[in-house]
Amino acid sequence: MIFTLTSEQQMLRDSVARFARDHYGFETWRRQAQADQGFDPRHWQHMADMGWLALGLPEDVGGMGGTAKDVMVLMEELGRCLALEPYVSTCVLAASVLARAGSAEARGLCERIATGAARVAVASEEADARFDPAHVRTTASPSGDGFVLSGEKSHVPDADTAGHLIVSARTAGAAGDAQGITLFLVPAEADGVHIDTWRGADYLRASRVTLQGVRVSESQALGPVGGGLALLDEARDRAALMRMAEALGAMDEARDITLAYLKTREQFGRKIGVFQALQHRMVDMAIACEEARAIVYAAAAQIDEPAPVRARAVSAAKVQVGRNAMYVGHQAVQLHGGIGTSDELIISHYLKRLGRIDAAYGNPAFHLARFAAHPVQ
Repeated sequence: MIFTLTSEQQMLRDSVARFARDHYGFETWRRQAQADQGFDPRHWQHMADMGWLALGLPEDVGGMGGTAKDVMVLMEELGRCLALEPYVSTCVLAASVLARAGSAEARGLCERIATGAARVAVASEEADARFDPAHVRTTASPSGDGFVLSGEKSHVPDADTAGHLIVSARTAGAAGDAQGITLFLVPAEADGVHIDTWRGADYLRASRVTLQGVRVSESQALGPVGGGLALLDEARDRAALMRMAEALGAMDEARDITLAYLKTREQFGRKIGVFQALQHRMVDMAIACEEARAIVYAAAAQIDEPAPVRARAVSAAKVQVGRNAMYVGHQAVQLHGGIGTSDELIISHYLKRLGRIDAAYGNPAFHLARFAAHPVQ
């Protein structure tokens, strides 16, 4: 498979790489990760000014109408620098739902996302769901001309800095049913919304969102009432694809950092990179990176296909990338020796980020089962 870029995509890659060099030194990255918001808001606005936040949004909602491959180019470079900004959660996952919801409010929010004025998080996962977006126990009970939401979402990335939440709730049926799930746009500061945030091992933020009698109007429903799962599934597949593109960048950078280390680290008076056993391990890492890139680009080519085809392609890629990413991350740390596990060395953070991506939107076990559930027609 050929991974050549157009001249515009190469310019995009160069500009993001320049941004990373200028703003993402390791010590700067650590300070930003430990700050109140977990990232620098000035970086978010810079990304808006450069058009990156609008890149994947359709033109009719204020976006640039970029292709999946365009956004993947951006995500690979952000993966190389372990970017902290909530790009996927807002500009891919949430924006995909909003752009297809059709309401005027959703369209206006997309336009604000494109300019950097709004951030949105998707609250869809629950504690016992095992990554299944249909396993929803949060309820939306009819009340007057709207609904009352009650329940808990267990892992919501970037909820603490979002102005709105997209919440999946059940208006009919039981947990696990494909029908009866509705998506609602809820202000993060609405009465009855409680957000408890923690920082993960890779410094990214996630939250438990509790909904206690949260009142929403019928106009806050995104898409058809009871038919929100299809909208959510498509958005999650697009987000999973972009997380895998981020993993490609992180894998490449971990490989390059490790290769540079082997060329400079001396033991017994010799550079350790001259030992053939270590050279073989570096070759295996390079092969793993290219295998992952091939299947991710194959999935990207099918991201706009009908749901069964799209789901099968994304799940196949998620399984393979998960295996390869963790292999590359572990090899990189092992080849650095004991110091590779320390928080003070950046290579440890690549392994942690790859682990987080491995579990995002379903781990390999979930996607293996999902792949089997969508046989070739």
